Amino acid sequence: MSDAITAERAAPEPLLSASAVYDDTSHGGAIASARAFTADFLAAAPSSTSGPVAQERVELAQLVVSELVTNAVRHAAGPCRLLLELRRDTLDISVFDGEAAAPVPRGHDPRRIGQHGVEIVLAVCESLSVEPAPEGKRVRACLSLLPG
Repeated sequence: MSDAITAERAAPEPLLSASAVYDDTSHGGAIASARAFTADFLAAAPSSTSGPVAQERVELAQLVVSELVTNAVRHAAGPCRLLLELRRDTLDISVFDGEAAAPVPRGHDPRRIGQHGVEIVLAVCESLSVEPAPEGKRVRACLSLLPG
């Protein structure tokens, strides 16, 4: 009998990471604060990467953060936590909230007003995943920071 050891390639440690907690009672304030937090985080990125993050990528990151934090504030009770993790060419954007149910993309419908958040995140990100967390879920989006 032989023992086989398989090694999974571990995700590299982030070059830079930061998190913030937003209370569900702040509604619009949480979204604006999360957008500003993201811009400030990416402004600090040049010390960890080869240069500044392009403004287009900063704006896309802010859009993704807006959509994910909006979903958490509107659909989950309690606070949510935003975690930003800078990797070499990507930004992992995670939002933790107290609701176990995953957000569901509703599909393209130009007549529908609102509820396009997941659809937008899927369109601009490299990946989107939902993982169980100890007290709810983690929604993680991976955004490329390379110029589009």
